[in-house]
Amino acid sequence: MSHVKSILISQPKPTTDNSPYFDLAKKKNVKIDFKPFIQVEPVDATEFRTQKLDLTLYDCIIFTSRVAVNAYFAMLENMRVDISEDTKYFCQTEALAAYLQKFINYRKRKVLIAPDMSFSSLAKLFAKHKKGKYLIPTSDVLKPEIPQILDESKVDYTRAIMFRTVSSDLSDLEDVKYDILAFFSPSGIKSLFENFPDFSQDNTCIAAFGQGTVKAVKEAGLRCDIEAPSKQYKSMTMALEDYIDQN
Repeated sequence: MSHVKSILISQPKPTTDNSPYFDLAKKKNVKIDFKPFIQVEPVDATEFRTQKLDLTLYDCIIFTSRVAVNAYFAMLENMRVDISEDTKYFCQTEALAAYLQKFINYRKRKVLIAPDMSFSSLAKLFAKHKKGKYLIPTSDVLKPEIPQILDESKVDYTRAIMFRTVSSDLSDLEDVKYDILAFFSPSGIKSLFENFPDFSQDNTCIAAFGQGTVKAVKEAGLRCDIEAPSKQYKSMTMALEDYIDQN
C-alpha cells in the first residue's frame, strides 16, 4: 500500500454536483479525474436488419440503461416502425422509468420497475407476465447473468443488438500516472490494453466493480486490490474510501 493522492474513474464525469465522488475527493483530499475508457456507437438500420427481427412482434421491452432506451426508440424512428400503445416496459431502476417519459405517455400499467433496482428482481415481474413476448435491446457485450436470469424465468425473449461498445482513445493518458484506476466493466480492461499493450501495473492499485470486471482484471494478469460491491461495500466510493483510510 501507498498513500493515495490520485484516482482515475474510467467513466464520464458526473453531470451533477452531488456525486459521491466529489464528496470523496473533498473529504479525503485526493484528486479524482474522470475518463470514459469505452464509448457507445449505435447500430444503423441497415446492419440491424441483418438480425431479421420484427420489432412490432414484441409487447414487452426490457431496459437496463438509458443507452438502451435511446437506441431502441431511435431504431423505431429510423425504421419507421410503430408499436402498440399497450406495449409494456420493464425498467431496472426508477430513474430509468422516469427517463422513459421522453419517449412514451407514461402510465403505471405500462411501466414496471424492478422491486430492488436489480436485474435479478425483474424476474418477479416476468412471473406476472409469462405470456409476453420480450425484447431486450443490448450492446454487443452483455453481462452473462442477464440471459441466465431470463432463461431461468422461462419467458419468451429475444436479444436485439442495437449498439456496440468500442474502446476510447486514451492517448492523452500515456504519460499520466494515477495511484488508483477504477474499472466498471470488462470492456474497460480491454480498452486499457488496446490503448497500452505494454501496460505494467507495478504499484498502481486497481479497483473493479462487479464480478465480471474482477474476473477480467485477473484474467488480464493484473492484481485486483479493491472489489465492489460486497457485503462491506455497497458502492465503489465506499470501497475507495476504506482503501484510502487503510493508507
